[in-house]
Order: sequence, then C-alpha cells, then structure tokens
Amino acid sequence: MLGWFKKKFSKKEQETPLKPQEAEVLPSDSEEKLPPAEETSRPEETPAAPEAVAVEATVVEDEIAEEEAAPESAVEETSAKTPKQVKDRPSFFRRLAEKLSKTREAFTYQLDNLFLGRREIDAELFDDLEELLITADLGVATTRELLDHARRRVHRKELSDPESLKQALKEKIKSFISDYQRDAELVMPESGPFVIMVVGVNGVGKTTTIGKIAHKFVRAGRSVMLVAGDTFRAAAVSQLQIWGERNGVHVVARADGADPSSVVYDAMDIAKAKDYDVVLVDTAGRLHTQANLMEELKKIKRVMGKRLEGAPHEVMLVIDATTGQNGISQAKLFHEAVGLTGITLTKLDGTAKGGIVANICREMKTPIRFIGVGEKVEDLRDFDPDEFIEALFESRLP
Repeated sequence: MLGWFKKKFSKKEQETPLKPQEAEVLPSDSEEKLPPAEETSRPEETPAAPEAVAVEATVVEDEIAEEEAAPESAVEETSAKTPKQVKDRPSFFRRLAEKLSKTREAFTYQLDNLFLGRREIDAELFDDLEELLITADLGVATTRELLDHARRRVHRKELSDPESLKQALKEKIKSFISDYQRDAELVMPESGPFVIMVVGVNGVGKTTTIGKIAHKFVRAGRSVMLVAGDTFRAAAVSQLQIWGERNGVHVVARADGADPSSVVYDAMDIAKAKDYDVVLVDTAGRLHTQANLMEELKKIKRVMGKRLEGAPHEVMLVIDATTGQNGISQAKLFHEAVGLTGITLTKLDGTAKGGIVANICREMKTPIRFIGVGEKVEDLRDFDPDEFIEALFESRLP
C-alpha cells in the first residue's frame, strides 16, 4: 500500500526531509484556537474514568508495551532493496507461512492427503474436493466456480493427474485475488492530506489497525494525524491516544459521548491548516444491520467531504477473518452505505479459514490493503497476492 504513497510524496520528501517527531504535535498556540470542547491532551492528562474503563485502558497500555518491546521489522517499507533485505526475504516469507499454519493445515495439507496415492481424476475426487474447499471457507459460489473451471480443463484433457489439478486450483485461486489487486493504486489528492476513514463492526481491531498503519507511515517519513471518531466505546479515545503517543503523532479527540461528526469537522480544518500528509479517522464499531448507525456513518463521510474536497480518499473496512462468511455480509452492507475502496483482514493467524481472502476478493472486487497475522506492529503486512498464495500452498516451510 505504501508504494503508491511513496510515488506521490517522493518529490516532497527530497525537498523537505521530514522526521516524524518534528511535524506531528500541534504548537500550543494553535491548540488554544481550537473549540473549547477540543481535547488533544496525552493519555495521562485525560480526566479520570470509571474503574472499568481504567482497567481496559491499562490492558491496552500493557499490550502496546509488549509490542513495543518486540524487534522492529528489518526492512524499511519504502526504501530501496539492499543485499541484506534480499537475504532476509526468505525469513519474512517463512514467518508469513508460519502465521498461516492453521489455514494450511486445514486446506493445503488436507489437499495433499486427498491427492495422495490417487493416479486419476474422477467424480469421487471432485466430491471430496468440494467438501474440502467449502470447509476452508472459500464459499459455495467460489467453490463451484473453481470446480467448474477444473472440470472444463479435465474435459479438454489439460489436466491428467491430481498434481496438475492442484496446480490449476492454485492458479485459479490466485486469479481471484490478484485480478482485483492490479487496480489497487489509489488516486491521490493533488494537494492537502490523504484521508483514510476506517470502518467495521465491533471488536475487529479497527483502533489497533489504525495505530499500526500510522506506524508504517511514520517510518516512511510522513506527518500523520489520528482522529478519535469512536466516542462511544469506553476507553476508545484513550487507546487511540496511546497509539498516538507511541508513534509520536497528533491525536484530535473530544470527551466520550461527543458527536463524532463534530470531531471529524474540526479535524479536517486542523489537517488542512497544518498540512498533514495523512489523516487516519477511527469510527465507532457498529453492527452492519443497524440502519440508524449506518446513517450516522454516512453523515461522518459527508462532513469530511464538505470540509475537505475529495475526502475521504480511502474508505477501509476492517474485517475479523475468524468471522468467516459473515465477513462477506459485512463488506456488502458497508459498501452500500459508504462505498468501500479497500479492505484489511485481521487475525488471519488465528483461523483455519483463510480461504475468506479469495472469497472476499471474488465477491467484493475490492482490493485488500493489509492482512493482520499477529499482535506485533510488524504483523500488519502490506498484502502481496503472490506471497500470500505461495505461503498458503507451501507444503514445507523454507
């Protein structure tokens, strides 16, 4: 995802090299001009919350502290490849393959066992294969298309043995993913900040994902601002402020219960005035089936567009991969409401149903930006279809 971002700002970076800590905290005199309700303090300055909220915030701090202690990725996201990076690449592939081990055990290994000892492709093999693909959460429609494709190739004598059938399935699954990643490059604004609006249901990891994306942009040398549009969940603002403090970026927030549209309204003005490169807007988790909450999400988007032309430039849906086929329903309804331009799949390391990646690409025709394969900062990875498929079908780890 950072590839297209680097293209837009490469010239600016040459003209005015930017260090994250130099341009991300608003000067105190500008803060005085903000509306009285504006809260931009650090977490330790936040008014005392009820005991339950304090406990949750402490847990968040502990989790982030654990991540902070972990070693950072050895590869800079946007720098040119060096001999060391080329040498380290297999280790990155290995880590991804290990993170996808549950899906591989439920899909690839089962596929190998299904084909083991078979010398011909018959109707019984296709029946067993259909059950396996559906179990891997590829979905009924995607499974049917895969099998129809395979049957046609067998009929044309293009596939003669189970091993060639496995390769054909791999190529077709890859096409489901890569066909909609080719046009993933976004149209960047000619001027002003690039605004990413992050949406999703409760508990999918939106705020944590925002913090990790901010970390990527900071390491790329960009000025970042976070907007705490989730004003309803207990400790949501504090959690985002902790991420802001950790990344050294400014956080625009108000007290719990404030109107999220008003927070976004002020944030767009600040982003323009201070010429931030990236603005990441958190929103409250909401069930995609609740019409009134979806209307509120539409309002937030409209407010962004009124205060900053073209915003939001990216509407990113975060989906918990462990929810399986329900994730497709979420994506469709959020797309109807706010028009999705990208998807992030979290918790892929904790599910045996990684086939949701191929299924959601085929169903939604929307590019996947990131995949989450762990709790550490570097475990939010830029999605690479080729790397993902190879790791998924890897029978033995390198």
